[in-house]
Amino acid sequence: MSLPNEEGTKAQRSPSTIRETPSKATINQDPLIAKGLQKEQYIGIFSVAVSLILVVGFFSRKVEYALLFAAALSIVLIAFFLTV
Repeated sequence: MSLPNEEGTKAQRSPSTIRETPSKATINQDPLIAKGLQKEQYIGIFSVAVSLILVVGFFSRKVEYALLFAAALSIVLIAFFLTV
């Protein structure tokens, strides 16, 4: 952080100053940032959740109903708290 000098302008930054905001070119070329995979992630999460409920329901109907009730209640509460 540079302090203003007597004239009210900011002092020059040294070349070793760390930039807080990376440049646009660095962001676009970062191999660790997944681009365009959000839809596939949602599909995968949804299919894992549905398969988990089906497998549990195969063994116990009461647990399946409890999981479905908890999922429905969670969706309703998330929607309610996001709109409030």
